[in-house]
Amino acid sequence: MKNSKFVIDRFAKLIEQGIVSSKDITSEILTILKSKRDEMVFKLKLTSKDEFEVLSKRVENLEKKIEKIKLKNNGKSKRAKKP
Repeated sequence: MKNSKFVIDRFAKLIEQGIVSSKDITSEILTILKSKRDEMVFKLKLTSKDEFEVLSKRVENLEKKIEKIKLKNNGKSKRAKKP
């Protein structure tokens, strides 16, 4: 009975260590992939999501101002002077 308990304990420790090491390997792989992704983003000069949102809002505001200016200019069409 003692021998079987000893064997079962050893197997349990091996399985536990295997799970811990597989989690470590998984986290290490994820870390490597994230760093590679960050390198690619830096090389391609891509913007982050926050920067993109700020830039798109600025473009929207500029487009609205352009439309207002166009509407003002259409209402003030130039008339040709009669000679």
